[in-house]
Amino acid sequence: MKLILLFLTLAAIPLYAVDTEWKAAATKAVITPKEPMAMAGYAGRTKPAEGTASDLFAKALALEDKQGTRFVFVTLDLIGVPRTLHTHLEKRLTEAYHLPPEGLLLNASHTHCGPEYRVDSKPGIFAEFNSAAAAQAEAYGKFLEDTLFQIIGEALTHLAPANVSYHHARCGFSMNRRLPLNGGYANSPNPEGPVDQAVPVLRITDVDGNIRAVLFGYACHNTTLGFYQWCGDYAGFAEADIEEAHPGAIALFMQGCGGDQNPYPRSKLELAKMHGQSLATSVEAALTATTQPVHGPLREKFADVDIDFAAVPTRAELDAQTKSKDKYTVGHAQRLLQQLDAGQALPTHYPYPVQVLRFGDGLTFVGLAGETVVDYSLRLKRELAGPPVWIAGYCNDVMGYIPSRRVLEEGGYEAGDSMKFGSLPGPWAPTTEERIVGEVHTLLRGLTP
Repeated sequence: MKLILLFLTLAAIPLYAVDTEWKAAATKAVITPKEPMAMAGYAGRTKPAEGTASDLFAKALALEDKQGTRFVFVTLDLIGVPRTLHTHLEKRLTEAYHLPPEGLLLNASHTHCGPEYRVDSKPGIFAEFNSAAAAQAEAYGKFLEDTLFQIIGEALTHLAPANVSYHHARCGFSMNRRLPLNGGYANSPNPEGPVDQAVPVLRITDVDGNIRAVLFGYACHNTTLGFYQWCGDYAGFAEADIEEAHPGAIALFMQGCGGDQNPYPRSKLELAKMHGQSLATSVEAALTATTQPVHGPLREKFADVDIDFAAVPTRAELDAQTKSKDKYTVGHAQRLLQQLDAGQALPTHYPYPVQVLRFGDGLTFVGLAGETVVDYSLRLKRELAGPPVWIAGYCNDVMGYIPSRRVLEEGGYEAGDSMKFGSLPGPWAPTTEERIVGEVHTLLRGLTP
């Protein structure tokens, strides 16, 4: 089978200014597969992608304060990132550029119109395709890692004086998707459910005030579309609109805690473009609002906290599940049985990565792993009230849904039903939310003033 050929473009934009306390640079690369391969995001897909509606991008924004502390935001038009990608990159970047692990954050837009390349964490997906699918995914994963290493290196190499400011606005197309129905929760619009429709924005300008990079966030599943074409969905269209409005700038979308949020209405390409334009308009509104200069120093922490599974199934329970009429339950049980047959004990906990970043005393950024539901963002913003707080999900490792205590008790897809599509035992224990939030507070307390 011929290996996938992929097209790569690279743009490095140095950010020029004088007498500033920051250095910065932004880079981007096209990561669209050039040949058909399995798509991520919907278990019911039965064939590879058939074309490209819009290119997929990887983008990097590197910042350095006066003390020489550096931090790199990387955004990806992908369903998620496996922890191994961060691990491999942090090792290479430490050796080549002396960037510490806590200085690198990877965030996935969670588009459901990107490639499935997570061979280790999503082995079941490849059973629906031919035997070459796993090899294609491995080849893409290698390409992706090398591309990220290249654009991050370009950004760190081209650091130049810059100005940084924080802005925010709101955008209204996201809606809670957990609708109480018949004693359970359906995946349907729930206008009464909790949301976080904030649009945080970090702007980087040159000495003349020209915008050179815009990092912006939103908490909403990137799932307007489910067709068989590569596409960045609403997030990709928002980036494109912002870059068109500011020639020479790079726009980077940061997914928030949108695990239980969907864009509405959905299912058509024109709707994805409409939502993208709506989000881009909100970013423009934020940029016209009061400017809050962002000062250093940068202080950063990265750590794992163990979160437990509620219970680990026995072999007898798994054997019983293989007789289910639900093929996904059967597949999940078979994958766990394969681990037991290989002499591997099923895990009782998971090392969950948490990352925090503080810009002086004016802005706190928290990067959480997995598909975090909106409760995490709302709670942390309450508990860290004061200077602006930016909470992102889908960072560094997307291993599955991360429900809050409330969602766990309510049940439903995000609470545990979704675990059958992966290879983890599931569901998570009721202590999950407190462990994660507690680790955020611990890391923030550990930042030196």
